[in-house]
Amino acid sequence: MSVLEQMQQERPAEAGPERKPGLLARYFSRFDEGEVIRWAFGGLLVGTFGVLGFDMHDLIHARSAPSTMPGQHLAAPAVLPPAVHDRGSGAASGTTDPRDHVTADEEVLRAPMQFTLEPGGVLTARGYIDMGARTRFEEEIEARGEYVRVVALDSPGGSLDDAIGMARLIREKGIATAVEDGALCASSCPLVLAGGTARSISVKAAVGVHQFYSVSDEPAEAAQAMSDAQATTARISRHLSDMGVDPALWLHALDTPPRSLYYLSVQEMQDYRLAGGDTKMAAKR
Repeated sequence: MSVLEQMQQERPAEAGPERKPGLLARYFSRFDEGEVIRWAFGGLLVGTFGVLGFDMHDLIHARSAPSTMPGQHLAAPAVLPPAVHDRGSGAASGTTDPRDHVTADEEVLRAPMQFTLEPGGVLTARGYIDMGARTRFEEEIEARGEYVRVVALDSPGGSLDDAIGMARLIREKGIATAVEDGALCASSCPLVLAGGTARSISVKAAVGVHQFYSVSDEPAEAAQAMSDAQATTARISRHLSDMGVDPALWLHALDTPPRSLYYLSVQEMQDYRLAGGDTKMAAKR
């Protein structure tokens, strides 16, 4: 007996003449109540799987779309991020923290890199290495190259392509590089520093490295991201080797999260030939 028939039998006699059930009620009265509920539940399941199917289709389509990678950056989320630490120990891990010596203006360093020719043939390169910094640097060297003897760096890093391009032009032109008292050279900036035919680094400067990241807005598939990371690491290692710097220096970058910095000590910069050897270490105090 259906629920509708049971309700009709239990209706009190004083309720008046019995009303004829509607067309929809008469149709459903032919079925058992449990069967109707099972049909309704089945419909809900079909609808749910349909929505999930569309979502899965969109997800697969997004993942299979080609990844747009306009360039690689070495992360520079802050002008002076904290020094890297041992996990869980709170103690510095083989690195100094020279941030107290840095006097650079953070607002200036966050701005796109600008070039200023100072007395004595020193071309100051200060600011973020944005996409386009290499082109502006080439134009500056073309216009003033005969006067430029040293490129003094003060930068939190930025575009990998531009940094390597600047370094190779510096080496081609036989120009020295320097990081002076109070200056910062972090992230991709040491790759520019490596281009100098002589490299002078003040003991009151900060030189640090950390991991790179892609500037693409589209998330790359895991396998592609791994391939890109390995190719970029190989490119950086080859660049350092070409510039006469020990590529083992970059191991510190690979170990250091983007929101921290591994600040290289004076001894490490000498050991990795970033300074010392054919280059020189300034002893400013």
